[in-house]
Amino acid sequence: MPNLFHENEYVFNVLFEAVSESVIVVDQNQTIVANNTAAENMFGFAKDELQNKHLHILIPKNYHSGHGAHFNSFYKKSATRRMGANRDLFGAHKDGHKFPVEVGLNPFEISGEKFVMAIVLDITARKNSEAKIRELNTLLESKITKRTLELNNTVDNLKSEIKKRVKAESKLIKALKKEKELNELKTKFLSLVSHEFKTPLSGMLNAAVLVGKYKKTEMQDKREKHLLTIKNKVHYLDGILNDFLSVERLESGKVNYKFSNFKLNKVVNEVIYNANLMLKSGQYIIYPKDIDNIDVYQDEKILELILSNVLNNAIKYSPENSKIDFKISIKKAIIIFEIADQGIGIPLKDQKHIFNRYFRAENALTNQGTGIGLNIVKTHLESLGGTTRFTSIAEKGTTFFVELPLINKK
Repeated sequence: MPNLFHENEYVFNVLFEAVSESVIVVDQNQTIVANNTAAENMFGFAKDELQNKHLHILIPKNYHSGHGAHFNSFYKKSATRRMGANRDLFGAHKDGHKFPVEVGLNPFEISGEKFVMAIVLDITARKNSEAKIRELNTLLESKITKRTLELNNTVDNLKSEIKKRVKAESKLIKALKKEKELNELKTKFLSLVSHEFKTPLSGMLNAAVLVGKYKKTEMQDKREKHLLTIKNKVHYLDGILNDFLSVERLESGKVNYKFSNFKLNKVVNEVIYNANLMLKSGQYIIYPKDIDNIDVYQDEKILELILSNVLNNAIKYSPENSKIDFKISIKKAIIIFEIADQGIGIPLKDQKHIFNRYFRAENALTNQGTGIGLNIVKTHLESLGGTTRFTSIAEKGTTFFVELPLINKK
């Protein structure tokens, strides 16, 4: 113990040894002037081996250059404080290894000379605990990240499953709705069949009975009149059956269009010939002009079906002694069929529904008909790349336009 502490050596010894932490006292030259046994044990030195040694003996070599400036600065403006705030401090063991420490600095003065007492704590265990905590935190964060990813994947899978179920439910609802609509259509269909077949069949039966009664030669004109009735009724029923068959094929997707080259006038002549059988008294059809040299490439039977439907409607909904004007024109590779009548027309409020299957305008309910002809026309035209439209004024007449691309393939 230096002379400085000689008079109080006993007091210092008691104090130093009573403190479990390492205590080191240095003078202004950073020379160790006093230390306790705990300091010797901590740094691996024998008793009194630290006396009069420079403080660098306890500091790792890579810190020597900077430590001197820090000490001088502290010595001039000395005040009790913790050393190395915001940075890690290390002590140097005699055997060469370094270990983390925490240092508290306490300046004091005796007989006009300044000293600094350093209380040093070995915080290796604390640092190991902190490292373990950081490792555990890192592991925990990794697990959390993994669990979060798994949770996100689960959520994504649930969302995907929900979407699939919603889609399946929506599909099922649509299927049920379609099934309901089909059931309603079947009910309508059966009602229409029973009504539309019953009336002409009764007429045919009556006509057949009457024909049997006119046996004399001079009654030939009466026989022909009833035979014509039978023929017209058969023709009408044949048309209804063809419409029903067309609907069935369109619904099932079994329509296979058969395209071929043919003269347009061939189809028009066939359509008008059959239509003439349905004409009322005084009705007549104005034949389209300049069509003898028009060649088309289409499905001949479907075109005949389309034109027959429109022309037969014109006859059905027109009064006696009226004309049906049938025109055909070509504009920009589009062939346009125009059929105008002088009939009952279509009420404005019903016009938007006129192409719906089984729909019949309110002013046509007393006329024979199924309400499927125009729906068939529109569906076939859309499949063939064509369109249909109409203009109509109630009680004055209707004009239908059928447009198809003009294809000439040879």
